[in-house]
Amino acid sequence: MSPSRTPAPRRSPVGARSTHAVHVLGGTEGPGGEEGPSADTTAYARSLAQGLTARGARITVCSRHDPTLRHAFTGTGADVRVLRGRTEAETAVSLRAVCQDADLVHAHGPHAGLLAALALAPGRRCTPLVVTWHAPPGPGPGPARATRADAARELVVRLLARRVARTATVVLGATTALVDAARRSGARDARLAPAPIPFDGPHAGPPDGSADEAADGAEALLHKVRAGIGALDRPLVMAVGRLDGRRGHDTALTASRAWRGLDPPPLLALAGEGPQRAALQGRIDREALPVRLLGRRDDALRLLAGADVALVPGRCQGRSLVAQEALRSGVPLVAADGGGVPELVSDAAVLVPWGDADSLAAAVLTLLTDHDRRAELSRAGRARARTWPDEDDAAAQVLSLYDELTQAAAGR
Repeated sequence: MSPSRTPAPRRSPVGARSTHAVHVLGGTEGPGGEEGPSADTTAYARSLAQGLTARGARITVCSRHDPTLRHAFTGTGADVRVLRGRTEAETAVSLRAVCQDADLVHAHGPHAGLLAALALAPGRRCTPLVVTWHAPPGPGPGPARATRADAARELVVRLLARRVARTATVVLGATTALVDAARRSGARDARLAPAPIPFDGPHAGPPDGSADEAADGAEALLHKVRAGIGALDRPLVMAVGRLDGRRGHDTALTASRAWRGLDPPPLLALAGEGPQRAALQGRIDREALPVRLLGRRDDALRLLAGADVALVPGRCQGRSLVAQEALRSGVPLVAADGGGVPELVSDAAVLVPWGDADSLAAAVLTLLTDHDRRAELSRAGRARARTWPDEDDAAAQVLSLYDELTQAAAGR
């Protein structure tokens, strides 16, 4: 299953109307309340939309959080609508108008699921609602909650997620743990979500070019980018993720102390933006750490593909796009144990205890000084990635689910 293959178009019977699915992107619960859709969720929804439209479905993507989503979905064939409204009720009215001719609504995350449920009630209960859980409800692992208000908000989020699970026709979980959690929350039907692999990811070559030309171009690009961040003549260790205090960046900074004595010292590059940037930069400066904050990078996954070691230092409860891209690229991966990463990578990565900087540092040092081990993990990662469905496979599975649900709704 090559991620760069052309999707197989699905031909509808003559005169048949293509399935119209409205995809709703919501937010995640952050320290200051609800935030926009995560990069992983956006990448999943984009990839799925591209595969579904290639198979003849009509996809409308809606979100109230990020007007720049229109750019993210360019080239997918999906229509993008920015929902208006200052409150949940007003936004639900805006979404209800979009759903007037929808055969099915597919929400990504509990917040999006709640918005979709409000939009479909009470007059459109017959419209099937699919909700994908990309991560557990609530803020996930991170700094301890210090206030009663934080604890109360977390409880509300979990109660809302339970309501959405019980309302949805089907809940799709990104991992088996999330499927089990949805069932415990009262989901009538919970299934494992297929993980689409984008056709246009960092590994896809030009459709009319040779593999050698694509490889030469990618190598030249990586050489240029690595030179730009100061990692041309030194090993590059890289992590990608929002700087919000919940991704294990502090642990990675502590671990970086251990490889300052190598010659040349590896560079730890962190791609991403967030509220903890100033605090992290202050620590880097005070401790003279071999770390560089790259900020938001549109080429982060391409840069990751050229790293010597990839890091996922925080516990990722859902399916980690960074881990997925590292294995597909053949980049040795060191990741925090727990969450959805072990299920995703199996034995094709080095797993260390979450929050254990010493173990993280030791794992990275071993890989940087052991070429054979890096080569072994590179082969294992690519082999593991070949077991995952590509975008066309995932689209076929999801579209089959859509057909099942819309046919059942039409028969009621």
